[in-house]
Amino acid sequence: MPKQIKYIIANEGCERFSFYGMRNILTSFLITSLFLSMPESLRAGMAKEVFHTFVIGVYFFPLLGGWLADRYLGKYHTVLWLSLVYCAGHACLAIFENNRNGFFTGLFLIALGSGGIKPLVASFVGDQFNQANKHLARKVFDSFYWIINFGSFFASLLMPIFLRQYGAAVAFGIPGVLMLMATIIFWLGRKNYVMIAPQSENPDSFSKVVKSALLIGEQGQSRLGLRLAQLGVLFGLACLLLVGQIGVVASLCLALVVVLGCGGLGAWLQLERARAVHSDAAVDGVRAVLRLLVVFALVTPFWSLFDQKASTWIVQADQMTKQDWFMSSQMQALNPLLVMLLIPFNNFVLYPMLERLGLEFNALRRMGCGIAFAGVAWIVIGLMQLVMDGGSALSVTWQVLPYALLTMGEVLVSTTGLEFAYSQAPLAMKGVIMSFWNLSTTIGNLWVLLANASVKNAALTAKIQNTGLSVTAFQMFFFACFALLAALVFAWYGRHYLIKDNYRQ
Repeated sequence: MPKQIKYIIANEGCERFSFYGMRNILTSFLITSLFLSMPESLRAGMAKEVFHTFVIGVYFFPLLGGWLADRYLGKYHTVLWLSLVYCAGHACLAIFENNRNGFFTGLFLIALGSGGIKPLVASFVGDQFNQANKHLARKVFDSFYWIINFGSFFASLLMPIFLRQYGAAVAFGIPGVLMLMATIIFWLGRKNYVMIAPQSENPDSFSKVVKSALLIGEQGQSRLGLRLAQLGVLFGLACLLLVGQIGVVASLCLALVVVLGCGGLGAWLQLERARAVHSDAAVDGVRAVLRLLVVFALVTPFWSLFDQKASTWIVQADQMTKQDWFMSSQMQALNPLLVMLLIPFNNFVLYPMLERLGLEFNALRRMGCGIAFAGVAWIVIGLMQLVMDGGSALSVTWQVLPYALLTMGEVLVSTTGLEFAYSQAPLAMKGVIMSFWNLSTTIGNLWVLLANASVKNAALTAKIQNTGLSVTAFQMFFFACFALLAALVFAWYGRHYLIKDNYRQ
């Protein structure tokens, strides 16, 4: 095992404590403190909108971090400098607890810092391995995810207590101290890391190959791919006109999705033309990345469901019966606790048992099952909402079952996806492809914003009420169906996907 791994793992544990420490109390803080001047009926909806907008930023900025690392600074220096931005964001949350502009500035800096380093730390772990010891990489990625949840567990359990007893300055300040510790620990390992130099002038980069594929014309050949990409740009611009209906962030993200989707499909249709000016390895690498992006797209419904445990599920828990000392946001501690139990259970019990039975439970099958588990969890949470809407009281302990189902889905999707994304990406595109993996979470939260915006329409709300369901219950069953449909498509696509091995020699 590479000796430098301990620095990265310790850094990740502290950083995840800091992130989940502030993230898991964010919705409660917004409802009970920052948004007190708003009408009570609007606070929960606005808090959910701010929360998912923040998460969109966290998982959008990996694109910036991956680009900086691959082109200019390298992974180590990008992580180090953006970690300092991250620390500044925590400081703003602690200082500006009663100032919306200052507090939102802190959220922006945390989104920039956390998002910028997010794809790089995971791929930096992969860089420490080669063909000789790559068999250890999966164990380290599982350990990596285990330490994430170790930090998340204590943050989820303790920060609501600190928020109630000592106020927002302390509750947001402690995660800031942990982030500073994470930065120092990462810096201490600088002499031991394997550092792959950035490809500042790579003529065969992903973007250049795609550009060539779209722009090179061949006599007698149609330019359907280019026309499709151009149409995507026009539709993307049209999405910007929806700002008044769905908000600035949602319209920008929707435009990005349309441009990426149409541009990627257009490049795929004309990719062979790029062989005229690029190496076969580069063109084959881009084709592999484009196929991988379809996998990422099919994972986005899972993130729609998963991230709402820190918003929609907390709002539901607020309406359930519980002990006076227990706070709704503390239910989220159940998720990392279950992750820490399920990772060793899967690795030492479930997966070996399936192998002995002759069942090949590869990465794609695990991810497809994980998406389905999330859908089932939301069916359960929706049934609970129906009971509550009918006037019956439910204890918050009923949420244990959907948390268990959702967490099993998370273990199957997220831990598997980290290692899978790294292993499938060509060597020169590791940072960018990990950024796209994180972008899938941004798009997942975009679906949440669009769903929330749609139910603000009076006509649609009236139709939902005619079904006999509350808007909340209807949305829960909608997201459940969304995930189960994605799981079916994922299973079909996975059967035709050729898995590669792109660890460095």
